[in-house]
Amino acid sequence: MIPLTMFWLIPLGYAFYLSFTEWDFMSPDKLFVGMANYAELADNPAFYKALRVTLLFTAGSVLPTLTGGLGFALLLNSKLRFSGIYRTLIFSPWVTPTVAVAIVWSWIFEPEVGLANNVLRFFGSEGVGWLGDPSWALIGILIVTCWKSVGWAMAFYLVALRNVPRDLLEAAAIDGAGSLRRFTYITVPLISPTTFFLTIVLIIQSLQAYDQINVMTQGGPSGSTRTLLYMYYQSAFEAFNIGEASSVAVVLVIGCVLLSMVSFAVSRSSVHYH
Repeated sequence: MIPLTMFWLIPLGYAFYLSFTEWDFMSPDKLFVGMANYAELADNPAFYKALRVTLLFTAGSVLPTLTGGLGFALLLNSKLRFSGIYRTLIFSPWVTPTVAVAIVWSWIFEPEVGLANNVLRFFGSEGVGWLGDPSWALIGILIVTCWKSVGWAMAFYLVALRNVPRDLLEAAAIDGAGSLRRFTYITVPLISPTTFFLTIVLIIQSLQAYDQINVMTQGGPSGSTRTLLYMYYQSAFEAFNIGEASSVAVVLVIGCVLLSMVSFAVSRSSVHYH
């Protein structure tokens, strides 16, 4: 409780207090302004755009990562040659620093000589602007995020799949259930605790995503990749508006709590422990 109080509860309470003040990080005095920072957020179109980008980023990173992780786990859980090598290759992006990954992918997404557009041109398609195009920048960030996280989800699903009772699957097969029915009615319910855990952790990670956005787009172009966390960073450390930044942080924490509560509510009927 001592480190939890020092490094989480006290800073969280202090940020909540700062959200009711006007402070520039340097002045010795903090001017109490009440709900003014929250009122300004409510009237700020950039806030709603950042909120929309945050929700799109969360949905666009969590669902593909879960699906891809489960798909790779199912493939590698079968009798596949060199599966150990494949597991290592797929998992390796997770242990690679995000900044390094973002730099490499920035080169890949370079419009003129980048690998991504060269592959598209090889198949007869025109290249796209990727990180310089508001329509594609968020997609590029999502590709990097999912590519980095899918191996981590795969590792958890591999353990979950190996804990599914084999005799239960064999009994269902003897009763005439095909592979799809066994997967739908036995495997999916029995690995649902892992899915629930990964969903919560990935949601929190998506709300905290910063490194890849800062390296690849700095929230641009035209705010198309600016999430609430990046808006907080810009307000605090570029504009030195600590009151506004703290109000964004409080909204982000509340949103994280609400999403977690929704996930827990859904889990009561969809998560099966064995």
